[in-house]
Amino acid sequence: MSTNSIDSVDFFDRLATMMNADSTRYELLGDIDLELAMVMRRPDEEPFRVLLGFHGIECETVAAIDEGAEQAAECWIEGDLANWQAMFDNIASDGRATGEWTLNTLTIMGDRIQLKASDPMGWDKFHRFNQTLQDFVDASARVGKEETSDVSA
Repeated sequence: MSTNSIDSVDFFDRLATMMNADSTRYELLGDIDLELAMVMRRPDEEPFRVLLGFHGIECETVAAIDEGAEQAAECWIEGDLANWQAMFDNIASDGRATGEWTLNTLTIMGDRIQLKASDPMGWDKFHRFNQTLQDFVDASARVGKEETSDVSA
């Protein structure tokens, strides 16, 4: 995955474009209604923050956000960039997250990537829509092999 920078809006825009083009896969999982932020703490610079807005069977919003703005999302997941990279590397090598690298395992253990929410409903929605979110990040195994679009525009 070294050719695709995971700490960029472009990377998540590509994932959103792939989700939006694959309605058959996401219809099986059902509708999602969630504003999720991801925070990747970089070693020597400001953390990367992105807001993802999932509605129906699409990711309609991909936007960089400022420090603290993640708290306005229904929930956010946060961890060091190295842990995020390890998760996406696992996805790239196996075609999907396996074992300790699934979003569910990472957030339940909470030692590498933490789930945070301002209220219990955000926490609940993350777990309720977990399989859709996992499929969303698992699509990164195909990044670089798909047509590009512009969800973030």
